[in-house]
Amino acid sequence: MTPFAIALVAGVLALVLSILLPYLVRPMLVRLGIMDIPNERSSHERPVLRGLGLAVLIAMGAAGGFAVVAQHTGAGDTRLLLTVVVGSFAAGLLGFAEDLWGLSVGVRSVLLLVIALTSAVAILVLAGPGLPLWGALLLAIYAVLFISSYINVANFMDGLNGISGFHGVIAGLTFAAAGWFLGLPWLLAAGLVLAAGFGGFLPWNLTKPGAFLGDVGSYLLGGATAITSFAALVAGVPLLATIGPMVIYFGDVAVTLVKRVRAGRRWDEPHKEHTYQRIQQLGYSHVQASAMTAGATLATSLLGLGSVFTSTAGAIALFGAGLAVLVLYLLLPRLLPRRG
Repeated sequence: MTPFAIALVAGVLALVLSILLPYLVRPMLVRLGIMDIPNERSSHERPVLRGLGLAVLIAMGAAGGFAVVAQHTGAGDTRLLLTVVVGSFAAGLLGFAEDLWGLSVGVRSVLLLVIALTSAVAILVLAGPGLPLWGALLLAIYAVLFISSYINVANFMDGLNGISGFHGVIAGLTFAAAGWFLGLPWLLAAGLVLAAGFGGFLPWNLTKPGAFLGDVGSYLLGGATAITSFAALVAGVPLLATIGPMVIYFGDVAVTLVKRVRAGRRWDEPHKEHTYQRIQQLGYSHVQASAMTAGATLATSLLGLGSVFTSTAGAIALFGAGLAVLVLYLLLPRLLPRRG
């Protein structure tokens, strides 16, 4: 098979496994008693099984492993795919440990930084653009902060049915499209596996009795998205194309935390003040509010992909348009009519 055909097969494998594995994983989670109990941050009113992201983790790990083995030629891009798969899997395992036992903030933060640093260094060693030492160090510091913070961001944003599944599908398809346009089979494979893994979870999340990803799923989503994004950047994908899927999530979390700090409230205590939560509180269903967030993410993702085909001036215009989409999204709780 060609590298691109292998990527397609990996995507199909991730989708099939993600749909079927919950039949095996769900009984185990029930025995372990991993339930999401409503609290100050929750948008649901009854206990719901969480941790089903474990099925997504296994599905993406298996499909990603298949793609690495099948595409293996000893080239750097195949090793980039391996780094993405391993780093994403490690992030998911950290989330599963949090679901099972709960980890102190200090331990969790250190392990997040280790995962981010290891992934960043591996990517820079494999595909670094020949930067001087100081440049490589700056890029590594950026990557560590970028990857570790986005894992937390994805966890903060996992508060409504559908929102994380939609995000994984859009981010994955965006990376896959960039890989297709720029002739990067490893990026096409990574993107399709990400999109298919979270796409397969959506039916389990959106139909009764429902189930949540848990930290294993949200950490996996954040890790896979951020590590793939940084690897794509180092491999030569335009910056806007790599961050397009992340603009809305980063913006929602950043603005919400700034508002809380300015109001004198603790930034790390449970709350329901994110834009997507405020939309849902207007009377919109989980799926409707999640779809609005996903629609804004899709818009910024498409704008980012446009930078693949434009000049510097065009990229600046696309950047401005992306900021406009973010501002419009943040204003939705004020602009939308209350329902019910």
